[in-house]
Amino acid sequence: MSDQPTTGQEAEELTLREAMLPTKLREWRAKLSAKAKQEKRFRFYSLYGLVSHPEMLAEAWAQVRANGGSAGVDGITIEQIEMEGEEAFLEKLAQELRGKTYRTGAVRRVYIPKANGKMRPLGIPNIRDRVVQAAVLLILEPIFESDFLDCSHGFRPGRSAHDALEVIRENLAKGRCTVIDADMEGYFDSIPHDKLMACLRMRVVDGSVLRLIKQWLDAPVEERDENGKIRRKRNKQGTPQGGVISPLLANIYLHWFDRVFHGKDGPAQWAKAVLVRYADDFVIMARYAGADLQRFVDEKIEDWLGLKINREKTQVIDLRQEGQTLDFLGFSFRYDSDLHGRDQRYWNMHPSKKSLARERERLREMTGSNQSHTPLPDLIGRLNRHLKGWANYYRPGYSRCAFREINRYVRERLTRHLRRRSQRAWRPPEGKSIYSQLERMGLIYL
Repeated sequence: MSDQPTTGQEAEELTLREAMLPTKLREWRAKLSAKAKQEKRFRFYSLYGLVSHPEMLAEAWAQVRANGGSAGVDGITIEQIEMEGEEAFLEKLAQELRGKTYRTGAVRRVYIPKANGKMRPLGIPNIRDRVVQAAVLLILEPIFESDFLDCSHGFRPGRSAHDALEVIRENLAKGRCTVIDADMEGYFDSIPHDKLMACLRMRVVDGSVLRLIKQWLDAPVEERDENGKIRRKRNKQGTPQGGVISPLLANIYLHWFDRVFHGKDGPAQWAKAVLVRYADDFVIMARYAGADLQRFVDEKIEDWLGLKINREKTQVIDLRQEGQTLDFLGFSFRYDSDLHGRDQRYWNMHPSKKSLARERERLREMTGSNQSHTPLPDLIGRLNRHLKGWANYYRPGYSRCAFREINRYVRERLTRHLRRRSQRAWRPPEGKSIYSQLERMGLIYL
């Protein structure tokens, strides 16, 4: 699963991808969605044949190939499958599924750095397992999407982080300025398997599909220690980040928190509170957050769902108080005074300090000493592509100051890059500044 929230543009691309599905697959998904919406208690019992259908596997393979990614434990790459023949690969996989001889492989565990300096574990399944997971996702997604509530925004077709941020901004303007900013500790690694399977059975009773999912949950995790020794272990809980189907499973489990929050005895009724959730990141907004609201969160997350709240990071914030800030999905919300000296205040939404620090670190890596021999046009092209993506996400709100800071930083880094390329310091043409020369060479300005 990607660590980067989905932007509005990416949400539109997901919707477009749905429209580009083969006609038969679109019809199947539309029928599943319609049935699920019409009969909220209906449980689907005959789905396995769709998972193993050649057209379904072909589309699943196309999506896995488009997403790219490295090989799993078996070492087989996408390029290798293409060279040896996609048709033979898919036919063998279909035979295993139809004969019910398919068995999942181990998951390769890697670690990527987090903003706080810690490491985030990712699980990389074999490509064949990613294809089957993508096929199951294509079938289950329309069923559970019909149940998900509007408060959930993460990793859903047609929804994005920008939608969640806009809901927060609207509710701040309505006076819901007391916020419970909750943080769950290791959510993806701590989902109880038995409870997750019970959530799945609320809608799906096809034993063959459920056994596939149970295989993926129980798959051994393989990683190398600092000495290169391979270790394997089976997890009794969690769904590894990096699996194709993990985001959907994570949303299915927390959907029940959404349901009880909005139920007749939930805070949406007695506290007029609003829940905004993006996968496992969520905030609760109210005019006043008393002990009852905090107790509800503790009981439902820890006692009922069996998860763990990070007490150090979970906090209650009154954003009307001077200096209080809410950080969510890379943005900061703050009640600021008017910059022009007028006796007015407004809700400021801008890239957070952590987001700017992460971006500076990324730009430092992209222009480091190991790039000294990279042709300048190539380096500027890479930077432009990266900066466009970053600016696309952080454009909402009041981002001008942050953009100016990034513009200044990237030009400073390129100036250093140019001056260390040779023994003689690089100089721009006569009468030109370095910044104007970089602009002439195509470096964009946010």
